[in-house]
Order: sequence, then C-alpha cells, then structure tokens
Amino acid sequence: MSGGIQAVELGVFAFIFVAVATIGFFATRWRRALTLDNLEEWGLAGRKFGTVITWFLLGGDLYTAYTFVAVPALVYGKGQTGFFTVPYTIVLYPFAFVVMPRLWSVARRHGYITPADFTRGRYGSGLLAVLIAVTGIVSIVPYVALQLYGIRVVFQAMGLGSTSLGTPLPLALAFAILAVYTFNAGLRSPALTAVLKDILIYTVVIVAIIYIPLSLGGYAPVFHSAKAALGAKNFITPAKAYAPYATLAFGSALALFMYPHNVTGVLASKSRNTVRRNMAALPAYTLLLAFIGLLGYMAYAKGIHVKDPNLALPRLFQASFPNWFTGISFAAIGIGALVPAAIMAIAAANLFTRNIWSAYIKRDSSPRLQTWLAKGFSVLVNGAALAFILAVKTNFILNFQLLGGIWILQTLPAIVFGLYTRWFDRWALVAGWIAGIVTGTLMADAESFKSSVYAVHQAGLHFSAYAGLIALACNLVVLLIANAIVKLIRVPPAHDETSPADYMAELEGAAAPVALGATPRQAPGLAP
Repeated sequence: MSGGIQAVELGVFAFIFVAVATIGFFATRWRRALTLDNLEEWGLAGRKFGTVITWFLLGGDLYTAYTFVAVPALVYGKGQTGFFTVPYTIVLYPFAFVVMPRLWSVARRHGYITPADFTRGRYGSGLLAVLIAVTGIVSIVPYVALQLYGIRVVFQAMGLGSTSLGTPLPLALAFAILAVYTFNAGLRSPALTAVLKDILIYTVVIVAIIYIPLSLGGYAPVFHSAKAALGAKNFITPAKAYAPYATLAFGSALALFMYPHNVTGVLASKSRNTVRRNMAALPAYTLLLAFIGLLGYMAYAKGIHVKDPNLALPRLFQASFPNWFTGISFAAIGIGALVPAAIMAIAAANLFTRNIWSAYIKRDSSPRLQTWLAKGFSVLVNGAALAFILAVKTNFILNFQLLGGIWILQTLPAIVFGLYTRWFDRWALVAGWIAGIVTGTLMADAESFKSSVYAVHQAGLHFSAYAGLIALACNLVVLLIANAIVKLIRVPPAHDETSPADYMAELEGAAAPVALGATPRQAPGLAP
C-alpha cells in the first residue's frame, strides 16, 4: 500500500456513508407518526418495532464500529484474551431473555422511557432515579467517543492522517452528520439504517473469512502465524488467567443490558414476544463476533505489523482486498459507528430530559418542550464525544470506557432485582450503589485505569477478577446489610406504582399505557 490519501477507498467510503446517512435523514417519513414532538415518538419510535427491525436495531446497538475494530485489535495484541467477547455474548442472551421482557411489560404499562423511570416508579425514589440516570449518561459519553474513534482509525488508514488537515476536519463532518441525523428523526434513523449497516458488515465479514484464508492457503497458516507471533501463553489461555477471563465475560454479560442505549432498543419493541424472539435470535451475532476476532490472527498471517493494534484490521483489508472493496469495508465500519452512536445519544437525552430536567428543573415541561430539549441534549452528547476524541488521548477514553462499564454494572440491583421483588428498600439500594461505585473506582485507580481486572490480596484471599464484578459483590453486601437495618428500624416503604401483573402483561389489546409523553410521576426534591 502506498502512502498518502487512498482516493478510491475514500471515494467509495464517502459515497456509501453519505447515502446511508441521507436515508436516515428521511426516516421521519418511515412509519410516520402524527408528530415527532413527543418524547415517546422521537426517543422510542412509538414502541412500534417488530421482530426484524428490533433484531437489526439491537444488533446495531450491541455490535458497534468499535467492536469491529477493537475485537481484532485485542486478538492481534493480546491473543486469546480478545475472544472473551464470545462467551460473554453467549451468557448475555439467556440473561436478557429472562429479564428484558419483564422490563418491557412494566415500561409499556406505565409509559416508562428510561430505566431510571422504572426505578422511580418501583421504589418511589427520586434520588435513586437520578443516580441511575447520571450513571447512564456518564457511562455513555465515552462509548459514543469510541464510535468516533472507530471512524478516525478508518480515516487514518485511508491516508487522511498524513495530510495537513489530519483527521479533525473529517471527524467534525462525521459529527455534523451524526448530530443532524439523530436530531431529525430520533430512533427511526438508526433503526432504518441499522438494516443497511448489518448487511454491509455481514457481507464484509463473510467475504473476509472466506477470501483471506484462501489467499493464505487455509486456516492452518493463520493459526500457525498467530501462535508464532504471540507465543504459546497468549495463544491458549493459561490456567492462572481462567478466573479473570471467566469473570470478565460474566460481568460484561451482566452489564451490557444495563446500558441505557440497549434498554432503549428493547423498549422500542412493539410486544413482549418481540423481545423474547430477539433474545433467542441475536446469538447469530455471536458467531459473527467469533469470525471478527479471527481477523486479528489473519493479520499476522498476512504479515501486518503495526504499533497501534487498532490499525491491524484496516491494514489487513488494504493488504487483502482491491481498493473498491476496501472502501466498502471501511464504509461498513463508518455506518457501524453512526447507528450505535445515534442510539446512545438518544438514550442519554431521554435520561436527562425525563429524570433530571422534567423531574427537578421544570416539572411542568410540555411533551413538545421535553422532545426539543432531548434533541438538543443529543447534539450536546455527540459534541462531548467529539471533544473527547480531539482533545483527549485515546488511552484516556479507553480507560474511561472501562470505568463506565464498572459503574453501569452497579445499577443492576436497582433495575434487575426490582423486576422481581420489592423487598429491597430504596435507601439500601442507594447505599449499595455508593459502595459499588466507590469500590470499583478505587480498584480501577489502583490499576492506573488501564485494566478492568483487579488482583485481590486481602484476608488470606489471592485472586484476580473483573473489577466490576468485585464491586458488584461489595454493592450486594452493603445492600443486604443496609436493607436489614432498614427493616429492623421499620422505615416505612415508599409508594410502588407498579403491580405484579404489570411485569407479565403482553398488553396487546390490554389496558392502554400511560399517555404518551407524560412526565414521570414526581417525588418531592431528591428525597427517596
């Protein structure tokens, strides 16, 4: 590959990226609502998506551009560790199959738009809802930044980093497209373009896993080259790495559907059975993910040597494909950034509007005001992500995203336990959240925010495990102790606006949910 701008690759990338984004701009006409000046229509597309669209939407949400770049990069740089994503998604879907339909049912019945809406209604706690909302927003921003980082990697591979402009200008243009794309049609835009995004990615991956090994003489040279480059201990998981590997996979599985953007995809489904069918069908992406990981090994067999592992996949494509197909591959990564980044920004905007602005700043906000505020906040989230990319070192963003995963896992007790029992008190859940957040942050700090695996050497215990899971264990211990104290001193429970039947109802033809765009039930101040 010669230096400088790769004109053919850039031209194909730009054409596909702009064409798909343009389709997203006109998504307001797709399954058109009477008005988009309503948060439920803009932020959840009216909860009307069927099985097929939900499958593409959740796939676009869960498997992002950074996944496409980072999984091969992790396999290229660390070997077997990079394949933890495969068992973690295997564990993920049975968990989501059990939990998410209950959340969909109660959210549909009461008009909940965010997970924080649910915790407010379930526990009657304004404070707990705010903590859930803030955790979600803070965890999402670096995630959006990583999508833009995936685009930047592609720009660098196409030679834009070698020009006097570098990558800031094209990144700013990508941000502008993303901001307008999200602002215009809300969740309808990423839902519509997710179909095209997945078709592109499936096409590229299928071609890559067949064509590249054939050009190398099969998979045997691929594994041989990877083992020679990485060494035996990085090619096969050593016994001492079993606990970190397993806990990282399990903890990541528990955390993924706690992210608000993934909840948004679930709540946009038209029925409980739609959610269940998708949790049964989404493991198809797990197979795709395993193949994506193998691309990291193929880079070694192809003789790719890069200091930045994130460039391994783009360089592999450039060394293996003709320029026009490399441009298509890069466009798949670019669209793979556009879809999840839009959903993430929408989810963050829903949280801010519903659980901070409408709950405490202006309680009498009209549905129209809420929607326009959410649109503006989505632009702000995308702008913050762009600022991260341009002003902050990539390692800091990666570390912040790792910390965000630890933090978001601490919302699990309030959300998941609340779907099954009201036995835990709001005060105890707040105490557990604080314990988990503090413990997780301290462990990440002890590792200089470079790893999410923490080595424990306390009270005769010596082991390494995922810091988020250790923090969750601390969260649960404090939760149980605090809950016992609350029960002992007989603190009266707050009002629970849900009923047992709400968690099981399909609601197709059943009682109508709370009026669309309704402000969540208010509680005075931040008092739980």
